[in-house]
Parts: sequence; C-alpha cells; structure tokens
Amino acid sequence: MKKLLYAILLVASATVFVARAQAQVLVIANPGVNVSEVSKNDLIDVFTGSSTSIKGTRVMPVLLAESLSHERFLREYIGKSDVPFRSAWRSLVLSGQAVMPRSLPNDAAVVQFVANNAGAIGYIGESTPHADVKVLVVK
Repeated sequence: MKKLLYAILLVASATVFVARAQAQVLVIANPGVNVSEVSKNDLIDVFTGSSTSIKGTRVMPVLLAESLSHERFLREYIGKSDVPFRSAWRSLVLSGQAVMPRSLPNDAAVVQFVANNAGAIGYIGESTPHADVKVLVVK
C-alpha cells in the first residue's frame, strides 16, 4: 500500500513539475501591438509564416536562439521541435514565400528588440525582466 501511495505522489509531483515548466515562457509584443491576448492558433500562424498579422495588427516574429525557453515555446505553442520548425522556415525562404525571422542569442536581446521594433512579437523565460514590452495572454 505504501508503494502505491508513493507511486501516486511521484506521478502527481511530476505532473505539477511538467505543468510548471510549460508555463515558464511568456509571449511578448511591442507595446504598439493592439492586442492583449492571442490564441494558440494565431501564434502557430505567425511563427510558422502562415500569417503576418494578429486580429488585423501586422506583427513580426522574432525567435530566441536554441535554449530551454525556445524549446518550451515550440513544444507548448507551435507543436514542433526545433529541427522541423527551422526546416519548415527554410522551405518557405527558399521558395520565396517568406523571410526567416530574426533569431536572437538570449532573452534580454529579444526583450530589447521587441521593445524597439513596431509589431515585433517574441517569447522569453518568465524570469527575464520585461518592463518595456507587453505580455500577451495566450488563450
């Protein structure tokens, strides 16, 4: 009986840890972006090159270089890992349908770029200072 209780507690703890890990990415936008919330489908469209706007507001995605936050964002919101994600972008670029989004080396660079470029939208780890940008609620 103790082993069963221990197993249940272990699974519950792992579930809480996974849920917390997924919630550690913030989607941020330039303060001039006229939306305060965004759907997961809108994020997929913008970050896969299918759309350049959210609810009529023109946006420009910016990527974070390979990092835990980047992997979490892709897994949670886009549903891909880095290799297929970048491969799909390369196909769009090579076919002339899109321009590869800027990829920045760290969270602070993403915040600075998003704060200083109209329509910019990106993602960062939740512990990163982000006073100069708007945090979008993902629904």
